[in-house]
Amino acid sequence: MPWFLYLIECADGSLYTGIATDVEARFAKHVSGDGAKYTRSRKPVAVRASFELSGRAEASRAEYWVKRLVVARKWALVRGDLELAAVMPPVEIEVAADVSADAAPDEAGECTKVDAR
Repeated sequence: MPWFLYLIECADGSLYTGIATDVEARFAKHVSGDGAKYTRSRKPVAVRASFELSGRAEASRAEYWVKRLVVARKWALVRGDLELAAVMPPVEIEVAADVSADAAPDEAGECTKVDAR
């Protein structure tokens, strides 16, 4: 099931960042006052951007990095002048524990034992 990162403009001109599986339903919660504490006091105006992500973990990771952006960069993200991938550091891939130090990737990227003789 896809998750979404969304940015909501509030009446004071600020942007709220959140994640949800259904952005419109979540926006309705914010408007009704049942959303986040931040939007209860700042009155949400409109969803300005949403980005589909593969799952909750990826959405949470994106939210973490977007919330740390300065306001101008968040607006650049809304306008499309900045891509979401550009604000997130690359994901490091863990090496499997059963791969020994003398293993090397083959053409398909699979690790195979290398004969050190």
